[in-house]
Amino acid sequence: MRLDRPPHPFPENPVLVRFLRGGRVESVHRGAWCLADADGRVLASAGDSAHPYFVRSSIKALQALPLLASGAAEHAQYRDEELALALASHAGEECHTAIVGALLARLGLGPGDLRCGVHAPFESKTRAALRARGEAPSTLHNNCSGKHAGFLVLARHLGVPLEQYLEPESAGQRLVRATLAELGGVAPEALALGTDGCSAPTFALPLAALATAFARLTTPAALAPERRAHAARIVRVAGAHPTLIAGTGRWLDTDLLRASGGRLFAKYGAESVQAVGVVGAGRGLALKIDDGGLRALTFFVPRLLAHLGLLAEGEAAALARWSEPRLVNFAGLEVGSVEAVLP
Repeated sequence: MRLDRPPHPFPENPVLVRFLRGGRVESVHRGAWCLADADGRVLASAGDSAHPYFVRSSIKALQALPLLASGAAEHAQYRDEELALALASHAGEECHTAIVGALLARLGLGPGDLRCGVHAPFESKTRAALRARGEAPSTLHNNCSGKHAGFLVLARHLGVPLEQYLEPESAGQRLVRATLAELGGVAPEALALGTDGCSAPTFALPLAALATAFARLTTPAALAPERRAHAARIVRVAGAHPTLIAGTGRWLDTDLLRASGGRLFAKYGAESVQAVGVVGAGRGLALKIDDGGLRALTFFVPRLLAHLGLLAEGEAAALARWSEPRLVNFAGLEVGSVEAVLP
């Protein structure tokens, strides 16, 4: 896949979601999406799916593959729950932090070794409980703490000084970049580099490449046997532990995994990037909302999946709360509506 097209600030993508009030359009959300197969063929799309977008946390499963392929996970005796946290953008609940903390302790590491930074837990009850105890959040509460624990384990296995585990040219991060390029069908040197919110390297790549990568991850028949086994384990672990991937509350990734019994392998990335792989079907979907608006993304994704025929019987009903077309105010009055713009 060629990425040497003339640079431009941002594509002129079409409107994907409209919010209406009093029968008039109040706001619109533009974006792009792409459905691709495991051979890299674009099957359907809207907007500019060839523009390189920063894909942020949507690629955590791809970032975790070197942890398995290098033998680091086997050497560290990674449990399925620990691997699930390496794939997660978690809410910082006890079910998340306890697993990451125990993993680090078992390996002679600690929260101070994580270089992801500290933010308050996403889950409100956990935030309130910390305040009530007079405790400050730690790096364990960072939604990327499981990914960073995996990066640390990979770095130590490869002989990288732990304080350098996020360096883009360290051995572990070079493996991550090569893996992303391999599954996305792009050249490693063509991946534009940025720094994620958790300080890890992140990359810009076309939605077509992200969709292809998820098609290959979730239908890995054409991959080398070892890579195939690692991809299958990642997909299986996510399906078995949907709450660990996001949380116990209202999270689209967790609901997509749970509603489909793991058939839809979904991962959100900051600034409203979403990737979904359809297990065993050789299909991957990637989507970006231009303005980063989460409300547009979570409304549009289930509608688009249904439109593309990627939801099985009963799954649309299980996901209905995400695509409620009515706008209801705090008094319970219906004051407007939401529309998905589909081809």
